[in-house]
Amino acid sequence: MIKRDTVIFIVGPTAIGKTRLSVKLARLLKGEIISCDSMQVYRGMRILSQAPSPEERSRIRHHLAGILDPRKEYSAAVFRKKATALIRSVIGRGKVPIVVGGSGLYAKALVDGLFPAPEADLRFREKMRKYAMRYGSARLHAKLLNIDPASAGAIHPNDTRRIIRSLEIYHATGKTMTALKSATKGLKDRYDVRIFGLTAPRQEIYARINSRVDRMLEEGIVDEVRRLKRKKLSKTAQAALGFKEIAGYLDGDRDLDAAKELLKMNTRRFAKRQLAWFRADGRIAWYDVTRIGEAAMIRNIREDVWNEHY
Repeated sequence: MIKRDTVIFIVGPTAIGKTRLSVKLARLLKGEIISCDSMQVYRGMRILSQAPSPEERSRIRHHLAGILDPRKEYSAAVFRKKATALIRSVIGRGKVPIVVGGSGLYAKALVDGLFPAPEADLRFREKMRKYAMRYGSARLHAKLLNIDPASAGAIHPNDTRRIIRSLEIYHATGKTMTALKSATKGLKDRYDVRIFGLTAPRQEIYARINSRVDRMLEEGIVDEVRRLKRKKLSKTAQAALGFKEIAGYLDGDRDLDAAKELLKMNTRRFAKRQLAWFRADGRIAWYDVTRIGEAAMIRNIREDVWNEHY
């Protein structure tokens, strides 16, 4: 038996095996899966997004997968609102919510919350840019240090863009970014959040990515992108890995082999960024999929959650 208010996260780089493991874990724990993926939410993009297969979805109830028209935008804020309501619903039915995906920003928005940042003040930004050009970014950083020492300590004195944004938030709200963040609530403030990450040596991850891209070509990614190109896709949907690469082939800008190799390279780079993001979060318990089998991993996750409470 798992504590009633437990929310489990399965995160990690693309192609590491999150979906397959989560389906098996959900069967064991009587859970339901909530997709934490900025692309799997879209309809008609199953191959591009590598969304759960019909067979996987028939075995376990999935949420936020294949439900949104690709002409519509999606964001961390929209995801957070929908996922929070779903988690309440899943727990209310006596099930265990298992949030699965590789979108680090979305996971963080759900776990830690999103503070209400004001809209851009372009006039203020231009004023601060001119100040930095005249006096140097270090002097602008000193302004922030005087107002919000915690934020200043986390921003390099040469990172003018982030310094200006922090000053802009204070200018617009009268509150520092640190104060706004500390007042922001997320899942961690209401539930027992347990985050598990899947990883592997980099070359193994890259090999899995290369194999996946080959499989995506066999599954019909070219036809899927051809269909999508007929629609006016949202900026979010257009950012799906594989869309621009294959669209370039369809437009005659490159041959299919070049498109395939470009997709492999861009996906490897994406996985590298995913790992860097997740590794910065000390709350994640990591499992190397090359060192521990799937059954043992599931058993260990179950025992980790169990032992935490019992």
